Amino acid sequence: MTWVKICGITNLEDALVAVDAGADAVGFVFYEKSPRYVTIEKAREIVSKLPEGVEKVGVFVGPKEETVIETSNDVGLTAAQIYPDDEGRLPSLNDEFFTKVQCDVILALPERVFWGSGEGDHGFFISHATRDRLLAMLLDSGSIERPGGTGEQFDWQRARGMAEGIKRMGVKLIVAGGLVPENVTIATDAFRPWGVDVSSGVEARPGKKDPEKVRAFVRAVRECDRRAS
Repeated sequence: MTWVKICGITNLEDALVAVDAGADAVGFVFYEKSPRYVTIEKAREIVSKLPEGVEKVGVFVGPKEETVIETSNDVGLTAAQIYPDDEGRLPSLNDEFFTKVQCDVILALPERVFWGSGEGDHGFFISHATRDRLLAMLLDSGSIERPGGTGEQFDWQRARGMAEGIKRMGVKLIVAGGLVPENVTIATDAFRPWGVDVSSGVEARPGKKDPEKVRAFVRAVRECDRRAS
């Protein structure tokens, strides 16, 4: 089945709605500029009340390696979703980092990184050691001001080459950016991703989920899974 993550969780009620709807993962944003920002203490409190089998993912933007390690271990995250910094650079995920961090890693590539600024695409290199610890790579819409959670859809047709390249590396693909219950099946048919990630597309307002939208989103993905089986 397609892995489903409900991101931008700021309270226990929304987290439990996501779990009850059948989501595989919930996400906590540790980027202070985001309207969905949550403190380490609040995230830890929510995580402590969630079922063990649910993935708990922390979202970081241009973080120092130490920040990811300390926050992930403190909160009890199962994965760290890492976005590049303002210049499109990812932290150095070396062997020492993976020795200390107790969770998997999702590398998030907003469109400003995987397409560049119009003056040539940004390249990136993934070592074998990093690839072995990657849960997945995530394609997302985004800008320097808003790395993710924009509610905007990137050019799916243009991104298919990048998506296939990720799969050829043997890395799982997650698609995000502008997904809503009404278009997630189209995205799933277009990319055949391992997972999908939604935040603003199931909100009543920034930082607060709409339970009916959350359920509709998960239901749409599961219906797509059934058709493909």
